[in-house]
Amino acid sequence: MVDFKQNYFQRRTKDKGPRSNNRISSPDVQVIGSEGDNLGIMNTNEAISLAKSQGLDLIEIAANANPPVCKIMDMGKFKYDAQKKANLAKKKQKIVSLKEIKMRPVTETHDYEFKVKNAKKFIAKGDKVKFTIRFKGRELQHSHLGNELMVKIKEDMKDIGKVELHPKFDGKQMIMVIQPL
Repeated sequence: MVDFKQNYFQRRTKDKGPRSNNRISSPDVQVIGSEGDNLGIMNTNEAISLAKSQGLDLIEIAANANPPVCKIMDMGKFKYDAQKKANLAKKKQKIVSLKEIKMRPVTETHDYEFKVKNAKKFIAKGDKVKFTIRFKGRELQHSHLGNELMVKIKEDMKDIGKVELHPKFDGKQMIMVIQPL
């Protein structure tokens, strides 16, 4: 009884990676030799025996082709090369983060210049910058001040970045997103 439960609840995992040798379900396959030469269309069993005679495996490269394309090579080397390729792709990718800079419509010039200088540093690093202008109380009646500030920011940032999201109101704040060129 206990043995049955262990087998019943055991996790069934799918095999990862391409099908190889006896897992190839197609009756005929297009075979590529170990040196990269095309050996033509063969019966799957013949191709497997040919690969075994060379001490290698038959690996399905393109399963969706008609007939499927298989290559004679070492399975361990194939998995190693695939892992190397994945690691290289992961290393080259750049994660872009969104930095936020908050201002008010009555921000003084020194504070403004300091915040724009920081925004330029963020954009130079490759990050996007979200400018937020918060309005409090009666400032909301003077939304033109926020528009003027956003236009000034656009002018100051045009040499290093471009506007991704144009200025728009979101409740009591105005937002704009600038991305690197």
